[in-house]
Amino acid sequence: MKPMTRTLSMWMTLVVGMVVAQSSLARDLPDFTELVEEAAPGVVNISTTRVTEGYSTPFGDFGGQEIPDIFRHFFGDRFPVPPGGGGGRTEERQSLGSGFVIDADGYIMTNAHVVEGADEIMVRLNDRRDLKAELVGADEKTDVAVLKVDASDLPTLSLGDSDDLKVGEWVAAIGSPFGFDHSVTAGIISAINRTLPRDAYVPFIQTDVAINPGNSGGPLFNLDGEVIGINSQIFTRSGGFMGLSFAIPINVAMDIADQLRSEGHVTRGWLGVMIQPVSKDLAESFGMDRPEGALIADVDPDGPAARDGVQAGDIVLAVNGETVERSSNLPRLIGRVAPDSEVELTVLRAGDRKTLEVTVGDWPEELAGGSGQSSGSASPARLGLAVQSLSDAERDKYGIDAGVRVSDVDPRGVAAASGIRRGDIIVSVNQVAVESGRQLSQLVRELPADQAVPVRLYRDGRSLFVALRLADD
Repeated sequence: MKPMTRTLSMWMTLVVGMVVAQSSLARDLPDFTELVEEAAPGVVNISTTRVTEGYSTPFGDFGGQEIPDIFRHFFGDRFPVPPGGGGGRTEERQSLGSGFVIDADGYIMTNAHVVEGADEIMVRLNDRRDLKAELVGADEKTDVAVLKVDASDLPTLSLGDSDDLKVGEWVAAIGSPFGFDHSVTAGIISAINRTLPRDAYVPFIQTDVAINPGNSGGPLFNLDGEVIGINSQIFTRSGGFMGLSFAIPINVAMDIADQLRSEGHVTRGWLGVMIQPVSKDLAESFGMDRPEGALIADVDPDGPAARDGVQAGDIVLAVNGETVERSSNLPRLIGRVAPDSEVELTVLRAGDRKTLEVTVGDWPEELAGGSGQSSGSASPARLGLAVQSLSDAERDKYGIDAGVRVSDVDPRGVAAASGIRRGDIIVSVNQVAVESGRQLSQLVRELPADQAVPVRLYRDGRSLFVALRLADD
């Protein structure tokens, strides 16, 4: 074979190979066409109207506001306002979102924030019908809401099991971003059991599916066409999609929806404790091999945990045998327990595992979220702080039985490096209550060098732990 012919043949082989490879790759990619055809009829567009009273003037609208003083300065009493001087015109502000049918008799699921504060809710079905919806109930903590429209035989969507999800699975979303009905986007599950700020009760599904304003409340599907989540939030610095989308697992959402439909509100379990994560240093200070569990920083004396023996300093490792890998897992596990039910807590206390039977309470409706005499520089210089004793009145005020107030901290000392601040109250060191500055000195002298120990503090109305590590002298 001549050289030119041989070269041409090699190029032909290479091109054919690339075409075959691309064809094979295309066959391996998911095809969402059938999923969309079957699921789209069950996805709806939601619009809301909020009515406010306000002034309408040639210089703009002042909904529910006082007329700016600068206009009164120039116009005085001649400032143009509606007849009668009061709030005349009503303003209608609309927001758009998505939802999906969960019951053929007209029940629709969406996000609570989509319908928050709405005076009127309209649902547009896939067949272009516009129906007025009533709010059955909404739960702000999980951002789930249920609506009801006067219709029957609506197309419903199949629900999957969000507990079986795996990172890397293909998923698709259908919704109304920016009001564009039934837009389809696809991607993969990037992570599961994500914790977001102010969302302690939702183990979010993170995806890279393109989600934008208007997608909120719409369904997230697996490749079987089953709903496995509700698209709820995006992480963004620009206001648009940046590759991080978060969905509420459908198992969590349906539990909330069932309660809203049957009771009109949601009940969730409550322990009455304040928790914090277990850091590497804290884990070592408590004699643990690795960081895990939820550290009980404080216990409500009137709460269910206190009644059944839970103590500050306990580390909750499991609830009913289910591991508490991170502190953020505990509110979810307890929250899904019905009030007045008994749970089994596995805790680490003073190096020993214990099992406590605790009867969970009902989440309270309105749950929020010195004059002592100086004892001088009571602790050793290597700790780098000075403390003051607490009066009985101060202990009663703070609801603590022991403790000394930190009056000064050496910024170069180990106490400052451990996070102890001036004004903190040291309640215990290495799980031993601190009654006085002299006792604190004795405890510090007995602490092992170069080994972390837990120190319980009271700061700004709450309790927390820090890990204190003393260096070799």
